[in-house]
Amino acid sequence: MLQEVRKGEELDKNKISNFFLENNLISNKIEPRILQFSNGYSNLTYLITFNDNNFVLRCPPKGAVKKGHDMYREYKVLSKLNNSFAKAPKTYIYNDDLSILDRPFYLMEKIDGIVLTANEVSNRKITAVEFEQISKEWLNTFIELHSIDYKNVGLGDLGKPIGYVDRQIEIWSKQYKAAMTSEIESADKVIKWLNENKPASKQISLIHNDYKYDNVVYRNEKWNEINSILDWEMCTIGDPLMDLGTSIAYWTMSNDHPVILNGLKSPTVLPGNPSRSKIVELYCEQTQTKLDDFVFYYVYGLFKIAVIVQQIYFRYKKGLTGDKRFSKLDKYAKVLSDTAWQSIQKMQIENLF
Repeated sequence: MLQEVRKGEELDKNKISNFFLENNLISNKIEPRILQFSNGYSNLTYLITFNDNNFVLRCPPKGAVKKGHDMYREYKVLSKLNNSFAKAPKTYIYNDDLSILDRPFYLMEKIDGIVLTANEVSNRKITAVEFEQISKEWLNTFIELHSIDYKNVGLGDLGKPIGYVDRQIEIWSKQYKAAMTSEIESADKVIKWLNENKPASKQISLIHNDYKYDNVVYRNEKWNEINSILDWEMCTIGDPLMDLGTSIAYWTMSNDHPVILNGLKSPTVLPGNPSRSKIVELYCEQTQTKLDDFVFYYVYGLFKIAVIVQQIYFRYKKGLTGDKRFSKLDKYAKVLSDTAWQSIQKMQIENLF
């Protein structure tokens, strides 16, 4: 959804206009209309309009950890993918001149279509049969992404696939410790368990690391085509099951903890959407992946999201953002960690409470 720009996150219209003019993106200097996309808790996304020409600007929030908000990395991925993978948005330019915005940013095309945020779904009457089609296309596109020949498109140097699982546990554990505002006992238990139960990677692929309903764009209400995938800032080369783990952690179900249902609002709770276990079953069936259980990957996904929301809360606590949505994220971090520990105790990914 689009809204007026939040206080403290404004862009300098004069500098923006000059930048567009100097880079031949517009022919005459005019004042742009700037709106902000309201969904998303991570990078900031703006719609910049000059007359009838629309551009999307992506930049990190103030005080963000660079590793999780690398604008050049996202720009590079999209630029390499766009020629061979039609679901990657077209990019225009990357800028690291801090005199323009005080942060790096890049520009990409505006994608038309339908993004199924919780708010968007509340305004539509989507049937269970339609959600069956929606979820099917979501999963098919996910598998299509994992099947991209990343070396052939020039992304062979994007990540270090050897030791990927070990590094992820180490990185997210360190980031959790750095963003702590209070002790979460279950988080410490989860970190210990993840370190003691790391599986060997079965395969390596290009992975998105944030693939969920509100990061894909459906072409129309036939729901049979996703025309674009958004938010590639965490894309890398790694274990696709870790990618699926993150997506499944976002795939809330109606009997999940109320705090998670409120904090990770998702259309996946609605009739017609398959369960987490069914998604995993279908993924393994279609990719011919043999898997005894999915608990490790689901727990990893929950912990990763817990760290992300804790980092956002840490920035809020430090006064680096005034977005009131972030004021209770510490509670979400705790419940996500508690849910991960509950999954470990029950050795299942559903019916945890």
